[in-house]
Amino acid sequence: MRGLLAASAAFLFATAVHAADAPKFQVDAAWPKPLPNNWIMGQAAGVAVDNDDRIWVVQRPRTLTDDEKAASFTPPRTKCCVAAPPVMEFDQEGNLLRSWGGKSEGYDWPQNEHGIYVDTKGFVWLAANGEQDGHILKFTRDGKFVLQIGKPGPQTNSLDTTRLGRPANVTVDTAANEVYVADGYQNRRIAVFDSETGAFKRHWGAYGKPPTDEKLPPFDPNAAPTQQFANPVHCVRIARDGLVYVCDRTNNRIQVFRKDGTFVKEMFVEKTTLQQGSMWDLELWPDANETFLINADGANNEVRTLNRDTGEIVGRFGRNGRMAGDFHWIHNLAIDSKGNIYTTEVDSGKRAQKFLFKGDTVLRKRAAN
Repeated sequence: MRGLLAASAAFLFATAVHAADAPKFQVDAAWPKPLPNNWIMGQAAGVAVDNDDRIWVVQRPRTLTDDEKAASFTPPRTKCCVAAPPVMEFDQEGNLLRSWGGKSEGYDWPQNEHGIYVDTKGFVWLAANGEQDGHILKFTRDGKFVLQIGKPGPQTNSLDTTRLGRPANVTVDTAANEVYVADGYQNRRIAVFDSETGAFKRHWGAYGKPPTDEKLPPFDPNAAPTQQFANPVHCVRIARDGLVYVCDRTNNRIQVFRKDGTFVKEMFVEKTTLQQGSMWDLELWPDANETFLINADGANNEVRTLNRDTGEIVGRFGRNGRMAGDFHWIHNLAIDSKGNIYTTEVDSGKRAQKFLFKGDTVLRKRAAN
């Protein structure tokens, strides 16, 4: 009994310390600044921070309603607005620095934009998520096309090594020249490719098993955990210690792997969530040990701080709403080297927000992968 009490006390002490040390945030209602050229943002489907702490957003111009893009008609129906380009880069103050994207020769622009990542070499990666999409794209930061992995067309299956299946997002291990794909809305796997040539290297499903497309029952929080990822496999992130974190969104869980696909553990978060799932996106907190996971949940519309080792919730902010600091379908988040969080919203949310880090946690800039 004494050993049990000691263990419980140690657990409670660790919980209290982590909760006390958890970062706090405050919305910056002035970020970003109004867009130029009478532009308006559609569904904001991804956000990333580069090595220079510039913020990149990918948005969906085709999701704007006629009312929102009324100035684009001939003749204009109202004074505002017209669709902004899909890819936009902002500075810390919220100024738009550059923008680009859309259909062009040499590559297949997504039917539906979904997810953005900027690797440590400065290349910008986009995921293509439309009904016929099966690819990811790589560009320079100026929008020059570099590489396409996969192709659009009829969807196949999770064992196809020549294409993807409505991928959601990517992350890049620059040192190994590998791009990891959360694949995705059609397929149920993590797929890894050579980031320079696009050659397929490996893939895996839940628990490191071969991926399958077997029909799964609706999520039941009281049932035994399903042995496969559910759609969508929504994010993949790599920690500096080599652990790979995967968002199994509608199963309300994070699965953790080694880079070769070996399963390490799983952590459930807000396990009773039934609508759209709780695990929409993850980022690693940029302190020396990457102590926390920061979780975006577009069903409960909040951002949570999790103990990276246990998945325990030690902080949270946000709620469903339309005021500054509220969310409607928060879809993605990113963190700069100072600990500020940037979020994007889809459905009718259609915006990006910044949350200022408030605290004295020691941070350091991310080491190159």
